[in-house]
Amino acid sequence: MAVFAVTYLYSAEPDDLNLVRPSHRAWLTERLAEGSLLASGPMVNNPTALLIWRAESVEALAKLLDQDPFDIAGYIGERTITEWNPIFGPWRV
Repeated sequence: MAVFAVTYLYSAEPDDLNLVRPSHRAWLTERLAEGSLLASGPMVNNPTALLIWRAESVEALAKLLDQDPFDIAGYIGERTITEWNPIFGPWRV
């Protein structure tokens, strides 16, 4: 399995994000328990987030990310998925 860095650029206002955030975090918690999500969190003072995933392919990960409650609500203005080759650290391939 490959490791991917995903970035979200939010298109919604913080108050709108706060309404969906509990279901988004519950969904992420399930992915973490399954082992596909390795780490995630919002950037500070920036309407973006970084998520680190393990997946079979970009296509498989994109299908999974389409199920994120933030995406379903239309709150992600831009999403990038980039395969990452972690040389050092706990996720090295």
